[in-house]
Amino acid sequence: MKTHFIGIGGIGVSALARYYKSIGAEVSGSDLVASEIIDELKAEGLPIFIGPHSDEHIKKDIDLVVFSAAINKENVEFKKAKELGIKTAKYSDALGEIAEDYYLICIAGTHGKSTTTSMLSLILIEAGMDPTVIVGTKLKEFGNTNFHAGSSKPQKGFSKPLMLIEADEWSASFLSYKPDIIAITNIEEDHLDYYNDLDHIIKTFNLFIGQMKDGGILILSKEDSGSQTLFNELSGDDLKIHFCDEGEGIPEKEIKKALKVPGKHNLKNALVANSVAKALSVSDEDILSGLNSYEGVWRRFDERKLKINGKEIIIINDYAHHPTEIMATLEAAREKYPDKTIWTVFQPHQQQRTKFFIDKFAKAFDLTDNLILTNIYEVAGREKEEVTITSQDLTNKIKERWQDKGLSDKGLEEVSDFNKIAEIIKEKTENGDVVLLMGAGDIWGINKNLFPQA
Repeated sequence: MKTHFIGIGGIGVSALARYYKSIGAEVSGSDLVASEIIDELKAEGLPIFIGPHSDEHIKKDIDLVVFSAAINKENVEFKKAKELGIKTAKYSDALGEIAEDYYLICIAGTHGKSTTTSMLSLILIEAGMDPTVIVGTKLKEFGNTNFHAGSSKPQKGFSKPLMLIEADEWSASFLSYKPDIIAITNIEEDHLDYYNDLDHIIKTFNLFIGQMKDGGILILSKEDSGSQTLFNELSGDDLKIHFCDEGEGIPEKEIKKALKVPGKHNLKNALVANSVAKALSVSDEDILSGLNSYEGVWRRFDERKLKINGKEIIIINDYAHHPTEIMATLEAAREKYPDKTIWTVFQPHQQQRTKFFIDKFAKAFDLTDNLILTNIYEVAGREKEEVTITSQDLTNKIKERWQDKGLSDKGLEEVSDFNKIAEIIKEKTENGDVVLLMGAGDIWGINKNLFPQA
Protein backbone atom coordinates (compact mmCIF):
# COMPACT_ATOMS: atom_id res chain seq x y z
CA MET A 1 0.00 0.00 0.00
CA LYS A 2 1.24 3.49 -0.88
CA THR A 3 0.08 6.51 1.11
CA HIS A 4 0.87 10.20 0.67
CA PHE A 5 0.29 12.84 3.35
CA ILE A 6 -0.35 16.50 2.47
CA GLY A 7 0.72 18.58 5.45
CA ILE A 8 2.75 15.76 6.97
CA GLY A 9 4.49 18.09 9.43
CA GLY A 10 1.36 18.42 11.55
CA ILE A 11 1.59 16.75 14.92
CA GLY A 12 -1.42 14.49 14.29
CA VAL A 13 -0.78 13.81 10.61
CA SER A 14 2.82 12.83 11.31
CA ALA A 15 1.67 10.30 13.92
CA LEU A 16 -0.75 8.76 11.44
CA ALA A 17 2.04 8.57 8.85
CA ARG A 18 4.07 6.62 11.40
CA TYR A 19 1.11 4.30 11.94
CA TYR A 20 0.94 3.46 8.24
CA LYS A 21 4.70 2.95 8.14
CA SER A 22 4.40 0.56 11.11
CA ILE A 23 1.95 -1.67 9.20
CA GLY A 24 4.24 -1.85 6.19
CA ALA A 25 2.83 0.87 3.94
CA GLU A 26 5.07 2.98 1.70
CA VAL A 27 4.72 6.51 3.03
CA SER A 28 5.57 9.86 1.44
CA GLY A 29 4.56 13.39 2.34
CA SER A 30 4.73 17.08 1.59
CA ASP A 31 4.65 20.30 3.57
CA LEU A 32 5.20 23.97 2.94
CA VAL A 33 8.03 24.44 5.42
CA ALA A 34 10.61 22.32 7.21
CA SER A 35 10.26 21.62 10.92
CA GLU A 36 11.70 19.53 13.73
CA ILE A 37 9.05 16.86 13.13
CA ILE A 38 9.78 16.70 9.41
CA ASP A 39 13.51 16.39 10.08
CA GLU A 40 12.74 13.40 12.30
CA LEU A 41 10.44 11.79 9.73
CA LYS A 42 13.16 12.14 7.11
CA ALA A 43 15.62 10.52 9.50
CA GLU A 44 13.18 7.60 9.75
CA GLY A 45 13.43 7.17 5.99
CA LEU A 46 10.26 8.90 4.79
CA PRO A 47 10.58 10.85 1.51
CA ILE A 48 9.14 14.33 2.13
CA PHE A 49 8.84 17.23 -0.29
CA ILE A 50 9.31 20.69 1.23
CA GLY A 51 8.07 23.86 -0.44
CA PRO A 52 5.06 24.76 -2.58
CA HIS A 53 2.79 21.79 -3.13
CA SER A 54 3.07 20.20 -6.57
CA ASP A 55 0.88 17.76 -8.49
CA GLU A 56 4.10 15.98 -9.45
CA HIS A 57 4.15 14.52 -5.94
CA ILE A 58 0.99 12.52 -6.69
CA LYS A 59 1.67 9.39 -8.72
CA LYS A 60 -1.05 7.13 -10.08
CA ASP A 61 0.21 4.13 -8.07
CA ILE A 62 -0.64 5.84 -4.76
CA ASP A 63 -3.53 4.11 -2.97
CA LEU A 64 -4.47 6.78 -0.43
CA VAL A 65 -3.87 10.52 0.02
CA VAL A 66 -4.38 11.85 3.54
CA PHE A 67 -4.59 15.61 4.08
CA SER A 68 -4.59 17.80 7.15
CA ALA A 69 -7.69 19.81 8.07
CA ALA A 70 -5.84 22.99 7.05
CA ILE A 71 -5.64 21.84 3.40
CA ASN A 72 -8.40 23.18 1.15
CA LYS A 73 -9.96 21.50 -1.86
CA GLU A 74 -8.04 23.78 -4.27
CA ASN A 75 -4.70 22.33 -3.18
CA VAL A 76 -2.92 21.07 -6.32
CA GLU A 77 -1.95 17.73 -4.75
CA PHE A 78 -5.48 17.11 -3.53
CA LYS A 79 -6.92 18.01 -6.96
CA LYS A 80 -4.45 15.71 -8.73
CA ALA A 81 -5.42 12.82 -6.45
CA LYS A 82 -9.07 13.40 -7.30
CA GLU A 83 -8.30 13.55 -11.03
CA LEU A 84 -6.50 10.20 -10.81
CA GLY A 85 -9.32 8.61 -8.85
CA ILE A 86 -7.14 8.07 -5.76
CA LYS A 87 -8.94 7.68 -2.46
CA THR A 88 -8.57 10.83 -0.32
CA ALA A 89 -9.28 11.30 3.37
CA LYS A 90 -8.95 14.09 5.88
CA TYR A 91 -6.60 13.13 8.71
CA SER A 92 -9.35 12.58 11.26
CA ASP A 93 -11.47 10.56 8.81
CA ALA A 94 -8.53 8.30 7.97
CA LEU A 95 -7.82 7.77 11.67
CA GLY A 96 -11.50 7.19 12.39
CA GLU A 97 -11.63 4.45 9.76
CA ILE A 98 -8.58 2.73 11.27
CA ALA A 99 -10.02 3.07 14.78
CA GLU A 100 -13.07 0.97 13.86
CA ASP A 101 -10.85 -2.07 14.36
CA TYR A 102 -9.95 -1.04 17.93
CA TYR A 103 -11.49 -0.50 21.34
CA LEU A 104 -11.16 3.27 21.13
CA ILE A 105 -10.30 5.62 23.99
CA CYS A 106 -10.47 9.34 23.15
CA ILE A 107 -9.03 12.13 25.28
CA ALA A 108 -10.75 15.39 24.42
CA GLY A 109 -11.04 18.89 25.87
CA THR A 110 -9.74 22.41 25.39
CA HIS A 111 -6.58 22.01 27.47
CA GLY A 112 -4.48 19.09 28.69
CA LYS A 113 -5.29 16.54 25.98
CA SER A 114 -1.68 15.71 25.10
CA THR A 115 -0.52 15.47 28.70
CA THR A 116 -3.48 13.34 29.77
CA THR A 117 -3.09 11.04 26.76
CA SER A 118 0.61 10.68 27.54
CA MET A 119 0.01 9.93 31.23
CA LEU A 120 -2.67 7.37 30.42
CA SER A 121 -0.55 5.69 27.76
CA LEU A 122 2.22 5.08 30.30
CA ILE A 123 -0.31 3.74 32.82
CA LEU A 124 -1.79 1.30 30.31
CA ILE A 125 1.62 0.16 29.13
CA GLU A 126 2.64 -0.34 32.77
CA ALA A 127 -0.51 -2.46 33.21
CA GLY A 128 0.45 -4.63 30.23
CA MET A 129 -2.46 -3.43 28.07
CA ASP A 130 -0.16 -2.06 25.34
CA PRO A 131 -2.48 0.29 23.41
CA THR A 132 -1.69 1.79 20.03
CA VAL A 133 -1.26 5.50 20.79
CA ILE A 134 -1.55 8.63 18.67
CA VAL A 135 -0.81 11.77 20.65
CA GLY A 136 -0.21 15.44 19.89
CA THR A 137 3.26 15.58 21.39
CA LYS A 138 6.43 13.49 21.59
CA LEU A 139 7.35 11.09 24.37
CA LYS A 140 10.85 9.82 24.97
CA GLU A 141 9.27 6.47 25.91
CA PHE A 142 8.02 6.33 22.30
CA GLY A 143 11.48 6.94 20.88
CA ASN A 144 10.86 10.70 21.03
CA THR A 145 7.89 10.36 18.66
CA ASN A 146 4.14 10.90 18.84
CA PHE A 147 3.20 7.30 18.06
CA HIS A 148 3.33 3.93 19.77
CA ALA A 149 2.55 0.75 17.87
CA GLY A 150 0.72 -1.35 20.43
CA SER A 151 -0.45 -4.94 20.39
CA SER A 152 -2.54 -6.04 17.43
CA LYS A 153 -4.30 -8.61 19.60
CA PRO A 154 -7.18 -7.97 22.04
CA GLN A 155 -6.39 -7.84 25.73
CA LYS A 156 -8.20 -10.13 28.13
CA GLY A 157 -11.76 -8.93 28.50
CA PHE A 158 -11.78 -6.98 25.22
CA SER A 159 -12.98 -8.09 21.81
CA LYS A 160 -10.57 -5.73 20.03
CA PRO A 161 -7.05 -4.38 20.64
CA LEU A 162 -6.85 -0.99 22.38
CA MET A 163 -6.24 2.36 20.74
CA LEU A 164 -5.72 5.59 22.66
CA ILE A 165 -5.88 8.89 20.77
CA GLU A 166 -5.90 12.60 21.40
CA ALA A 167 -9.21 13.77 19.90
CA ASP A 168 -8.97 17.34 18.64
CA GLU A 169 -12.05 19.57 18.60
CA TRP A 170 -10.76 22.07 16.02
CA SER A 171 -12.88 21.95 12.87
CA ALA A 172 -14.99 19.35 14.74
CA SER A 173 -12.38 16.77 13.78
CA PHE A 174 -13.34 14.47 16.65
CA LEU A 175 -16.70 13.81 15.01
CA SER A 176 -14.82 11.31 12.82
CA TYR A 177 -14.48 8.94 15.80
CA LYS A 178 -16.86 6.45 17.42
CA PRO A 179 -15.28 5.88 20.83
CA ASP A 180 -15.83 3.34 23.54
CA ILE A 181 -14.52 5.78 26.14
CA ILE A 182 -14.42 9.59 26.04
CA ALA A 183 -12.60 11.55 28.71
CA ILE A 184 -13.05 15.33 28.59
CA THR A 185 -10.48 17.34 30.50
CA ASN A 186 -12.29 20.69 30.34
CA ILE A 187 -14.29 22.88 27.93
CA GLU A 188 -13.58 26.55 27.29
CA GLU A 189 -13.75 29.03 24.44
CA ASP A 190 -11.07 28.36 21.82
CA HIS A 191 -10.75 27.86 18.05
CA LEU A 192 -13.14 30.73 17.42
CA ASP A 193 -11.92 30.73 13.83
CA TYR A 194 -14.24 27.72 13.52
CA TYR A 195 -16.74 27.92 16.39
CA ASN A 196 -19.21 30.76 16.90
CA ASP A 197 -19.07 30.77 20.68
CA LEU A 198 -18.92 28.53 23.77
CA ASP A 199 -22.46 27.29 23.18
CA HIS A 200 -21.46 26.09 19.70
CA ILE A 201 -18.44 24.30 21.21
CA ILE A 202 -20.53 22.55 23.87
CA LYS A 203 -23.14 21.47 21.32
CA THR A 204 -20.35 19.96 19.18
CA PHE A 205 -18.96 18.07 22.17
CA ASN A 206 -22.50 16.76 22.73
CA LEU A 207 -22.58 15.51 19.14
CA PHE A 208 -19.23 13.78 19.78
CA ILE A 209 -20.63 12.01 22.82
CA GLY A 210 -23.65 11.00 20.77
CA GLN A 211 -21.35 8.98 18.52
CA MET A 212 -20.14 6.73 21.32
CA LYS A 213 -20.66 3.01 20.98
CA ASP A 214 -23.37 1.32 23.03
CA GLY A 215 -22.41 1.08 26.68
CA GLY A 216 -19.83 3.81 26.30
CA ILE A 217 -18.03 5.37 29.26
CA LEU A 218 -17.87 9.16 29.64
CA ILE A 219 -15.49 10.86 32.06
CA LEU A 220 -16.06 14.49 33.04
CA SER A 221 -14.93 17.02 35.64
CA LYS A 222 -17.43 18.36 38.16
CA GLU A 223 -15.16 21.33 38.84
CA ASP A 224 -15.05 22.50 35.21
CA SER A 225 -17.96 24.82 34.36
CA GLY A 226 -17.94 24.02 30.63
CA SER A 227 -18.08 20.30 31.35
CA GLN A 228 -20.94 20.82 33.77
CA THR A 229 -22.91 22.76 31.17
CA LEU A 230 -22.34 19.86 28.79
CA PHE A 231 -23.45 17.35 31.44
CA ASN A 232 -26.69 19.25 31.98
CA GLU A 233 -27.45 19.04 28.25
CA LEU A 234 -26.63 15.35 27.80
CA SER A 235 -29.28 12.99 26.56
CA GLY A 236 -29.30 9.20 26.45
CA ASP A 237 -29.61 6.58 29.17
CA ASP A 238 -26.94 4.18 28.00
CA LEU A 239 -23.93 6.23 29.12
CA LYS A 240 -21.83 5.27 32.12
CA ILE A 241 -20.59 8.58 33.55
CA HIS A 242 -17.60 8.95 35.88
CA PHE A 243 -16.45 12.20 37.49
CA CYS A 244 -12.69 12.41 37.65
CA ASP A 245 -12.66 14.70 40.69
CA GLU A 246 -14.53 12.23 42.90
CA GLY A 247 -11.47 10.17 43.81
CA GLU A 248 -11.99 6.96 41.82
CA GLY A 249 -10.34 4.83 44.50
CA ILE A 250 -6.95 6.55 44.90
CA PRO A 251 -6.72 9.55 47.24
CA GLU A 252 -5.83 12.75 45.40
CA LYS A 253 -2.86 13.30 47.70
CA GLU A 254 -1.41 9.94 46.59
CA ILE A 255 -1.76 10.90 42.93
CA LYS A 256 -0.12 14.26 43.60
CA LYS A 257 2.70 12.53 45.45
CA ALA A 258 3.30 10.20 42.50
CA LEU A 259 3.64 13.05 40.01
CA LYS A 260 7.05 14.46 39.10
CA VAL A 261 5.62 17.39 37.12
CA PRO A 262 4.44 20.58 38.84
CA GLY A 263 1.19 22.49 38.55
CA LYS A 264 -2.46 22.12 39.51
CA HIS A 265 -3.31 21.58 35.85
CA ASN A 266 -1.09 18.48 35.74
CA LEU A 267 -2.78 17.10 38.85
CA LYS A 268 -6.14 17.56 37.10
CA ASN A 269 -4.81 15.82 34.01
CA ALA A 270 -3.60 12.95 36.19
CA LEU A 271 -7.04 12.65 37.81
CA VAL A 272 -8.61 12.25 34.37
CA ALA A 273 -6.03 9.60 33.40
CA ASN A 274 -6.71 7.82 36.69
CA SER A 275 -10.46 7.73 36.01
CA VAL A 276 -9.98 6.19 32.58
CA ALA A 277 -7.59 3.62 33.99
CA LYS A 278 -10.05 2.75 36.75
CA ALA A 279 -12.80 2.30 34.16
CA LEU A 280 -10.48 -0.21 32.48
CA SER A 281 -9.90 -2.04 35.81
CA VAL A 282 -6.23 -1.06 36.11
CA SER A 283 -4.79 -1.57 39.58
CA ASP A 284 -3.86 1.30 41.90
CA GLU A 285 -0.26 0.11 41.83
CA ASP A 286 -0.02 0.30 38.04
CA ILE A 287 -1.76 3.69 37.95
CA LEU A 288 0.61 5.25 40.47
CA SER A 289 3.63 3.63 38.85
CA GLY A 290 2.59 4.86 35.41
CA LEU A 291 2.02 8.39 36.68
CA ASN A 292 5.36 8.34 38.46
CA SER A 293 7.11 7.37 35.24
CA TYR A 294 5.73 10.45 33.48
CA GLU A 295 8.47 13.07 33.38
CA GLY A 296 6.90 15.45 30.91
CA VAL A 297 6.81 15.60 27.13
CA TRP A 298 8.01 17.69 24.24
CA ARG A 299 7.12 21.36 24.65
CA ARG A 300 5.08 20.80 27.80
CA PHE A 301 7.15 22.30 30.63
CA ASP A 302 10.14 20.79 28.85
CA GLU A 303 13.21 21.83 30.88
CA ARG A 304 16.86 22.20 29.92
CA LYS A 305 19.77 23.95 31.60
CA LEU A 306 21.92 26.44 29.75
CA LYS A 307 25.42 27.23 30.95
CA ILE A 308 26.77 30.43 29.46
CA ASN A 309 28.91 33.38 30.50
CA GLY A 310 29.66 31.76 33.85
CA LYS A 311 26.03 31.34 34.82
CA GLU A 312 23.38 28.64 34.64
CA ILE A 313 19.81 29.40 33.61
CA ILE A 314 16.79 27.13 33.22
CA ILE A 315 15.06 27.08 29.83
CA ILE A 316 11.49 25.74 29.78
CA ASN A 317 9.73 25.13 26.46
CA ASP A 318 5.96 25.06 26.66
CA TYR A 319 3.23 24.78 24.02
CA ALA A 320 0.88 27.15 25.90
CA HIS A 321 -0.88 29.49 23.47
CA HIS A 322 -4.26 30.08 25.14
CA PRO A 323 -4.59 32.49 28.11
CA THR A 324 -5.69 29.71 30.47
CA GLU A 325 -2.70 27.56 29.47
CA ILE A 326 -0.29 30.48 29.92
CA MET A 327 -1.55 31.14 33.44
CA ALA A 328 -1.34 27.44 34.34
CA THR A 329 2.25 27.21 33.05
CA LEU A 330 3.32 30.33 34.95
CA GLU A 331 1.65 29.02 38.11
CA ALA A 332 3.57 25.74 37.70
CA ALA A 333 6.83 27.66 37.23
CA ARG A 334 6.15 29.72 40.37
CA GLU A 335 5.28 26.54 42.27
CA LYS A 336 8.53 24.85 41.27
CA TYR A 337 10.76 27.95 41.38
CA PRO A 338 9.15 30.30 43.94
CA ASP A 339 12.24 32.44 44.55
CA LYS A 340 13.66 32.71 41.04
CA THR A 341 13.30 35.47 38.47
CA ILE A 342 11.06 34.34 35.63
CA TRP A 343 11.44 35.55 32.06
CA THR A 344 8.68 34.72 29.58
CA VAL A 345 9.05 34.81 25.81
CA PHE A 346 5.63 34.44 24.21
CA GLN A 347 4.76 33.98 20.55
CA PRO A 348 1.07 34.72 19.96
CA HIS A 349 -0.55 32.04 17.81
CA GLN A 350 -2.90 33.17 15.03
CA GLN A 351 -4.18 36.70 14.55
CA GLN A 352 -7.75 35.63 15.18
CA ARG A 353 -6.98 33.95 18.51
CA THR A 354 -5.03 37.05 19.56
CA LYS A 355 -7.95 39.27 18.54
CA PHE A 356 -10.63 37.18 20.28
CA PHE A 357 -8.70 36.77 23.55
CA ILE A 358 -6.64 39.98 23.77
CA ASP A 359 -8.19 41.03 27.09
CA LYS A 360 -7.60 37.57 28.57
CA PHE A 361 -4.04 37.51 27.23
CA ALA A 362 -3.42 40.85 28.95
CA LYS A 363 -4.28 39.24 32.31
CA ALA A 364 -2.29 36.04 31.70
CA PHE A 365 1.25 37.26 32.41
CA ASP A 366 0.98 38.77 35.90
CA LEU A 367 3.21 36.08 37.43
CA THR A 368 6.20 36.68 35.18
CA ASP A 369 8.94 39.18 36.04
CA ASN A 370 9.92 39.97 32.45
CA LEU A 371 8.00 39.46 29.21
CA ILE A 372 9.18 39.47 25.61
CA LEU A 373 6.53 39.28 22.86
CA THR A 374 7.33 38.13 19.33
CA ASN A 375 5.36 38.69 16.14
CA ILE A 376 2.09 36.77 15.81
CA TYR A 377 2.60 33.33 14.27
CA GLU A 378 0.25 32.82 11.34
CA VAL A 379 -0.93 29.32 10.50
CA ALA A 380 -1.39 28.50 6.81
CA GLY A 381 -5.03 27.74 6.07
CA ARG A 382 -6.27 28.86 9.50
CA GLU A 383 -6.64 32.65 9.14
CA LYS A 384 -10.19 32.82 7.78
CA GLU A 385 -10.73 36.57 7.71
CA GLU A 386 -8.84 39.82 7.51
CA VAL A 387 -7.69 41.11 10.89
CA THR A 388 -5.61 44.13 11.78
CA ILE A 389 -4.24 43.11 15.16
CA THR A 390 -0.48 43.01 15.86
CA SER A 391 1.75 42.01 18.74
CA GLN A 392 2.12 45.74 19.45
CA ASP A 393 -1.61 45.87 20.24
CA LEU A 394 -1.11 43.06 22.75
CA THR A 395 1.93 44.82 24.21
CA ASN A 396 -0.14 47.95 24.77
CA LYS A 397 -2.92 45.96 26.45
CA ILE A 398 -0.48 44.31 28.84
CA LYS A 399 1.12 47.66 29.67
CA GLU A 400 -2.32 49.05 30.55
CA ARG A 401 -3.05 46.01 32.70
CA TRP A 402 0.24 46.21 34.58
CA GLN A 403 -0.10 49.93 35.18
CA ASP A 404 -3.61 49.48 36.59
CA LYS A 405 -2.38 46.65 38.86
CA GLY A 406 0.77 48.43 40.01
CA LEU A 407 2.97 45.95 38.15
CA SER A 408 4.72 48.42 35.87
CA ASP A 409 8.11 47.58 37.38
CA LYS A 410 8.08 44.38 35.29
CA GLY A 411 10.11 44.25 32.10
CA LEU A 412 8.10 44.25 28.85
CA GLU A 413 9.32 44.54 25.29
CA GLU A 414 8.41 43.46 21.79
CA VAL A 415 11.18 41.72 19.81
CA SER A 416 10.59 39.95 16.52
CA ASP A 417 14.09 38.64 15.77
CA PHE A 418 14.78 35.25 17.38
CA ASN A 419 18.53 35.89 17.23
CA LYS A 420 18.09 39.07 19.23
CA ILE A 421 15.85 37.30 21.76
CA ALA A 422 18.54 34.66 22.26
CA GLU A 423 21.10 37.40 22.84
CA ILE A 424 18.83 39.10 25.40
CA ILE A 425 18.46 35.80 27.25
CA LYS A 426 22.21 35.23 27.23
CA GLU A 427 23.14 38.77 28.27
CA LYS A 428 20.40 40.01 30.62
CA THR A 429 19.53 36.92 32.65
CA GLU A 430 21.35 36.18 35.89
CA ASN A 431 22.48 32.91 37.42
CA GLY A 432 19.49 30.75 38.35
CA ASP A 433 16.92 32.65 36.29
CA VAL A 434 14.08 30.74 34.62
CA VAL A 435 13.17 31.43 30.97
CA LEU A 436 9.83 30.21 29.58
CA LEU A 437 9.59 29.93 25.78
CA MET A 438 5.84 29.72 25.17
CA GLY A 439 3.76 29.31 22.03
CA ALA A 440 2.49 26.77 19.50
CA GLY A 441 4.36 28.13 16.48
CA ASP A 442 8.07 28.04 15.66
CA ILE A 443 9.29 29.70 18.85
CA TRP A 444 11.16 26.48 19.63
CA GLY A 445 13.65 27.73 17.00
CA ILE A 446 15.17 30.01 19.63
CA ASN A 447 16.71 26.84 21.08
CA LYS A 448 18.96 26.62 18.04
CA ASN A 449 20.50 29.93 19.07
CA LEU A 450 20.74 28.94 22.73
CA PHE A 451 21.93 25.37 22.19
CA PRO A 452 23.90 25.33 18.91
CA GLN A 453 24.80 21.68 19.46
CA ALA A 454 21.10 20.67 19.42
